[in-house]
Amino acid sequence: MAQMNMIQALNSAMDIMLGRDRSVVVLGQDVGYFGGVFRCTDGLQRKYGEHRVIDTPIAEGGIVAAAIGMGVNGLRPVAEVQFADYIYPAYDQIVSELARLRYRSAGEYFAPVTIRTPCGGGIRGGQTHSQSPEAVFAHVCGLKVVMPSNPYDAKGLLIASIEDDDPVIFLEPKRLYNGPFDGDPNKPAVPWSTHAKGEVPEGYYTVPIGKADVIREGNDVTIVTYGTMGYVAEAAARGLGLDAEIIDLRTIVPLDLETVCRSVRKTGRCVIAHEATRFGGFGAELAASIQEECFWSLEAPIQRVGGWDTPYPHAFEWEYFPGQARVATALKAAMGDA
Repeated sequence: MAQMNMIQALNSAMDIMLGRDRSVVVLGQDVGYFGGVFRCTDGLQRKYGEHRVIDTPIAEGGIVAAAIGMGVNGLRPVAEVQFADYIYPAYDQIVSELARLRYRSAGEYFAPVTIRTPCGGGIRGGQTHSQSPEAVFAHVCGLKVVMPSNPYDAKGLLIASIEDDDPVIFLEPKRLYNGPFDGDPNKPAVPWSTHAKGEVPEGYYTVPIGKADVIREGNDVTIVTYGTMGYVAEAAARGLGLDAEIIDLRTIVPLDLETVCRSVRKTGRCVIAHEATRFGGFGAELAASIQEECFWSLEAPIQRVGGWDTPYPHAFEWEYFPGQARVATALKAAMGDA
């Protein structure tokens, strides 16, 4: 075991898989010589060579297209899109080609492509470096969508994604890359470092795709979340003195609805929190699914918390971000105290 932040855990996952499987390659803008804009691929090109860790032009469509070709021909590419905001030029390649390849070939072909990309706010990146597009990809049949919230899960899920024979969109909350963070007026009085930086096995292991994690057990209310928001939700619940059960989805698609519904049936109340824009966000799908499965167990309307329905601002980043105060308001409503 070693103390790692998420950057180190992701680097360790790729290092292990490059060494373990000759078919694994890493490609993307600045992933080689520079080691990635966030240093997630630091040192990998020096260790494995330019033919295994490949610097590409600034052309997201080309990066993904090349990865698809590699995957069809027996490789396991790990493609990096430098920011999730830049993934849209590759959207047609992902949706029209990658996601449908197995279906359109009746199972004859597949492309085990993992697309890593940093998402969310926390670095004052403004509207072009802060988006959370998980709902856009969750809607596409044929894709798996993963978003870890801590180093242990990040490493285990990335290894599982690389080994998966289906394409995976692997979203990395950049706000959690380096462990504890500053600058948030809603920063909670809880030990962030115990989650955002922690003990990670140095060797090979996997975390199963499609299995949520109950990160805090409770009986008053269920909070369903992923990415950065688990920590914010925990802080809000503690601040209100609530015995909240907090579920970190870890995998958005496939969705572990069984774990979610088991909790909601126990507590009778539910709050959904995500960093992405609220309207049309993945929380809407969660709310609809929970209502369908747990209607007779609900004691109050399901509450949703998300980012404002605006472009991600620069100067007012922490006002946009759904912080502790907004989650607390939703919790009060769910408990009938609003």
